Order: sequence, then C-alpha cells, then structure tokens
Amino acid sequence: MINSAHRVRAAIVAASFLLAGCGGGTAEKAGPGAGGAPARHVGATHAPAPSDSGTAPPGRLPGLGPRTLAAIPSRTRQAVVVTGSGRNSSRSTVVLYERTEAGWTAGPSRPARNALKGWTDHHRSGDLRSPTGVFTLTDAGGLRPDPGTRLPYDRSGAFTSPGTGFDGEPLAGAFDYVVAVDYNRRPGTTPLDWTRPLGAGRGGGIWLHVDHGGPTHGCVGLREKDLVELMRALDPARHPVVVMGDAASLAR
Repeated sequence: MINSAHRVRAAIVAASFLLAGCGGGTAEKAGPGAGGAPARHVGATHAPAPSDSGTAPPGRLPGLGPRTLAAIPSRTRQAVVVTGSGRNSSRSTVVLYERTEAGWTAGPSRPARNALKGWTDHHRSGDLRSPTGVFTLTDAGGLRPDPGTRLPYDRSGAFTSPGTGFDGEPLAGAFDYVVAVDYNRRPGTTPLDWTRPLGAGRGGGIWLHVDHGGPTHGCVGLREKDLVELMRALDPARHPVVVMGDAASLAR
C-alpha cells in the first residue's frame, strides 16, 4: 500500500490521464502507469498464434521467434503471451505459459483487446498503439479489493475510469483490477506511480486491465474473470513477464 501523501498525489495525477496511455476512448482516462528501469524491449515478422494447450519444447514458445525468445529472461517461469491478430488490429489473444522441466505448458487462450491502431516497436504517447516487447510483471492494483494475487497490490480510489471509449462504451470498472506492464515505469512501485524513465514522450501507464468492450489507448483489456484468474496465477517467485505484439512481430 502507498502512504496517504502518495495517494493524494496519485489521485491528482489520475485526473490528468485522459490522453496519457492506458485504456481506450476519446474521453478515456488513460492508465497511470509507473516509471523505472524498463524491461528488455524486443521489436516486432509472421507466425501462428500460440496454441491453446499442450507443452512446448524447453526454451521454445509457439509463435515466438529467436529474437523474442532471447529477450525472455532465463529465470522466467511464467510468460503471458499477448498475440495481436494483425499489426493494425485491436484484437488479440492471451495465453499464460508455465515453464516446467518438460518445457512450456499452455493455459487456455483468452480473447483480449489492445490499442485502437494496433502495435508499434517504438511506442509514443498518444500514438494509440500498444508497445511490442517483453516486459516484466511486478505490480498490481485496482479500485476493488485484492482478488488474491501474489503480486504486490495497491487498492486505491485513484483507479477510476470515467467517460466513454472509442465505441461509446462506458469505461466504469475498467481499472477495478490492473497489472502494470513494466514499460517505461519503475518496477516495484504501485501502478499509479508516474515516473517515466524514458521520458513522458515515450508514453506509459500500460496495463493489463478489465476489458471495457472496445479498443484501448495502449493497454491490453481482458474479461474480468479472465484477468482475475491470471492475477491469481501470477507468482513473483516465477519472475513473470508479458510477451506482447502482433503475431508477425513476435515471430522475429
């Protein structure tokens, strides 16, 4: 939990997030991600989406090319793979892989939404694209009580999402639960932290959050039950990462 002074600052910052980074919609409150040392960022070329089940050979993940695989830390035992259906598409799928002695075991494939204009290798604030790359997952939070995640969880009233999205859908509840993607933020802090190591121009506030029924500004939205299940599965001791991008980019 953050202290009261930090909460006041976070609430003030949250009010200014309409054009910042997370979620989707012309009047959407962008997610207030945090800053710090970014995870290794890989670029984005063509591959099938990850399989729904089964075990991949050690060191291999379906749909991921050598460049992407090389960016996954050797100690990582959980990889959330977000595969966009196209470079300019706002639709994607999410699969959690667990590394075992036998290889990578896949969980169910879950539908998701990403940014309105798809994906980019060089995310900029306001470009309406989600950043491609491999990023650590270290912190969670939300408007509602901790759903049972092992990640550090910050419950705060600053996780509000007023307004409507790109398709006119209400954004209420989008930030009931979030997992901060360690893109241009400081790992180990609340998702509400505003630090931007790469500078404000490179965007931030990239989260996994509750799907509000439309494209986002840069985040990945999942159905609430899917997000809660994912949050309960993530284990800091297994050094989880998110591998995200369009299928062609991830195949590099």
